[in-house]
Amino acid sequence: MTAPYATNPDNIRGRLYPEEESFFRSPFQRDRDRIIHASAFRRLKHKTQVFIEHEGDYFRTRLTHSIEVAQVARTVAASLGLNAELTEAIALAHDLGHTPFGHTGEEALDRMMQPYGGFDHNAQALRIVTDLERHYAEWDGLNLTWECLEGIAKHNGPVTGDIPWALTAYNDRHDLELHTHASAEAQAAALADDIAYNNHDLHDGLRAELFSTDELAEMPILRDCFARVDAKYPDLNYYRRRHEALRRFFGVLVEDVITVSRHNLAELNPQSVHDIRHAGRMMVQFSPELWTDLKVIRKFLFERMYRAPRVVEMRVVVTQMVDDLFTFFMDKTDELPKQWRKDVSDAPHKVALARIVADYIAGMTDRFAIQEHTRLIGGEEIPKGVIDGN
Repeated sequence: MTAPYATNPDNIRGRLYPEEESFFRSPFQRDRDRIIHASAFRRLKHKTQVFIEHEGDYFRTRLTHSIEVAQVARTVAASLGLNAELTEAIALAHDLGHTPFGHTGEEALDRMMQPYGGFDHNAQALRIVTDLERHYAEWDGLNLTWECLEGIAKHNGPVTGDIPWALTAYNDRHDLELHTHASAEAQAAALADDIAYNNHDLHDGLRAELFSTDELAEMPILRDCFARVDAKYPDLNYYRRRHEALRRFFGVLVEDVITVSRHNLAELNPQSVHDIRHAGRMMVQFSPELWTDLKVIRKFLFERMYRAPRVVEMRVVVTQMVDDLFTFFMDKTDELPKQWRKDVSDAPHKVALARIVADYIAGMTDRFAIQEHTRLIGGEEIPKGVIDGN
């Protein structure tokens, strides 16, 4: 049973293009299904989470990360009495706007796009689901519900100040109330993202031997997790020991969010999703104590994983690739695929052209970006290595 502050699928604000709703799926189930069937969602299989796509089969990609986020988000939503279908849809869509090569690719593309309005992966996700997925007969995009679009646009909180142009462009057509907080479902998806990547980046960093199990066992939160495992399983082998400890770490994060969020909701006593949006603060949160400890772990990951020497070396390589591809396509638009050249012919000015080129590059997988760079610009295939992630 859902709480009074949950988003009600029977009382949605509609879609940009009116359509009859399904008689066997809720509007949010339909949103989720459209996201899963989107081309951009499939491409997440070969987009970097932390490790370059061809580095190995074990490491997370944007697709496996999105599935893990959705799983955590549904757990949190169910525990808080939220709408699980909406929470899942937002979680599955949250990374659709990522470029190839993780945040390194995004930073490179944003720098190249600075004269033309910049680039932001959250805004790009909204652009994908409202424009760039062009498969339906009656509209561009996926025609998702207002509630799902709101969650994609502002799951991390109100969007104020210097708003990315892609958000502004859509918001002028379909007001997402960017100045308010999003639903509790969107907030649950945002915290699920934090939980998932902090957990799996520790797994992947160990697998890549960027740090040791002994080092993790001295970190806040993890210290207690390892101690509990050692007390229960004193003779456990190395690999099972660290897996059991990280299982407990994952559980600590989820339990903390649920406990703190329940307290926040009880204190506010919201009677509608409107009360959540206008609460003036996030309702779904970590405790201050856990957040302090988590920042120590995040700092460790930044220094030992995202900025490890071989990671920094690979950042230089892939940054140059993105720079080269952007410059190449701006000068030689005839090399864009046929369906993209139609948009170029309609572009009224250089800003519009740059945004088309950015859309095309942002949609590339790691593998395709490497192949296209080799084919069009030359140079050797990229060596195996890792780049900065989450």
